[in-house]
Amino acid sequence: MSYSRSNMSSGSRTARRTLEFGRTHVVRPKGKHQATMVWLHGLGDNGSSASQLLESLSLPNIKWICPTAPTRPVAILGGYSCTAWFEVGELSEDGPDDWESLDASAAHIANLLAAEPADVKVGIGGFSMGAAMALYSATCYAMGRYGNGNPYPLNLRAVVGLSGWLPGARSLRNKIEGSHEAARRAASLPILQCHGKADDVVPYIYGEKSVQCLNSAGFRFLTFKDFDGLGHYTVPKEMNEVSNWLTSRLGLEGYRS
Repeated sequence: MSYSRSNMSSGSRTARRTLEFGRTHVVRPKGKHQATMVWLHGLGDNGSSASQLLESLSLPNIKWICPTAPTRPVAILGGYSCTAWFEVGELSEDGPDDWESLDASAAHIANLLAAEPADVKVGIGGFSMGAAMALYSATCYAMGRYGNGNPYPLNLRAVVGLSGWLPGARSLRNKIEGSHEAARRAASLPILQCHGKADDVVPYIYGEKSVQCLNSAGFRFLTFKDFDGLGHYTVPKEMNEVSNWLTSRLGLEGYRS
């Protein structure tokens, strides 16, 4: 996948304007609060629709935080403005990554989790472009810093990506292999990726390539689930997989499938 340069800021002095994130929606835990997950919507969507999906899951011990991405012109949509975590151009592996907006969105997501109690496990998940952001956040956690060099503040315990891809895939292995601590964090972070084999928006091959790249970079605690006949959307079977996986990886109580 390739991205055009964004006009929005991650705090650099040369940025032309500041990211303006939309409304954040929160789904409170119905039971004991054991974990908090930020869930990131796809291109053109919002935190409200994400929260409605998550509220239907039988995961009473998770607090869900569902932010809304900034509205910006998106090249892949011919310049049409909609909610997007970063600028995205054609589906290609050869174009430049929009590091500025990736870092700004990753920092916003981390800030949403920074105030959670110390005994609450934190994680990030998402769908499509939201999955791409979740996976990018996983790489920031492993390296201990954002792409711009600023320190990454969270101890992530779980990352979920549905129908997504991995930004910055080409340079990831070299970055991880260059640091013993990064390799250690990468090897210990549980990641679940799911992808429909009939996805005609983010083709299945991008999910496969993301998993291969993460594996080769040292992310060993990775589960990949494919779904025959599934397009670019979620289904109850997939969300049950997510619920079971989160329950197991986060040690949650009281899940009923």
